Amino acid sequence: MICVGVSPLYDRAADSIWMIPGYLKMIERCGAVPLIMPLTSDRHELDYFLRICSGFLLTGGQDVTPSLYGAERLPECGETCPERDRMEKYLLQKAIELDIPVLGICRGIQLMNVCGGGTLYQDLDREHPSAVEHHMQPPYDRAVHDVTIVPFTPLYRILDRKMAGVNSYHHQGIKDLSPHYLPMAYAPDGLIEGIFMPDRRFIIGLQWHPELNYEKDQDSVRIIRAFTDAMDLQDRL
Repeated sequence: MICVGVSPLYDRAADSIWMIPGYLKMIERCGAVPLIMPLTSDRHELDYFLRICSGFLLTGGQDVTPSLYGAERLPECGETCPERDRMEKYLLQKAIELDIPVLGICRGIQLMNVCGGGTLYQDLDREHPSAVEHHMQPPYDRAVHDVTIVPFTPLYRILDRKMAGVNSYHHQGIKDLSPHYLPMAYAPDGLIEGIFMPDRRFIIGLQWHPELNYEKDQDSVRIIRAFTDAMDLQDRL
């Protein structure tokens, strides 16, 4: 059985964790079992999930704490969750060491970049203004802009083409790319929207939201299936 550890979403006002069903359903559709983890930075607990999970999904959510990438908080920076920052940073670091597949979505790609020494735009409207729609209105299961896919990258191999339409719902993005990652997709305004770690089995980050369009978009299904296939290979080794 392939089990995927899914990082929880946190509601500060209600002091509760929650989940968008699409994160779980897209994993189930591709043959794996999702497991929502508790919100904790206790390394003893997290080591347990590192033992039982074949891969990890870093979901969307609050902004990454600016101090993690050496920046002063701007007024436009949204709510942060330091406990989740600590939790996901540890999981990511250990998963990289152990070559456990990881997929980061939205906040997930941003967290990956920061943990590798990269930086973020805290607010695209202020720091990277453009005509590209990065904060779409509902419905969220449609493409609002294209991305250019870099040849010979994992995303290019998965989709087998140089362009793809994506949904887009974020106000932050990658500013300086971590030296540990390579870009694999760009928005029309030059914003990096896909990254990967070249010396690992599957360490990939996407700025868009397959959990919101996988029922209609076969590209999203192909990406998630590549993620679960990487875990299946990991289990056989």
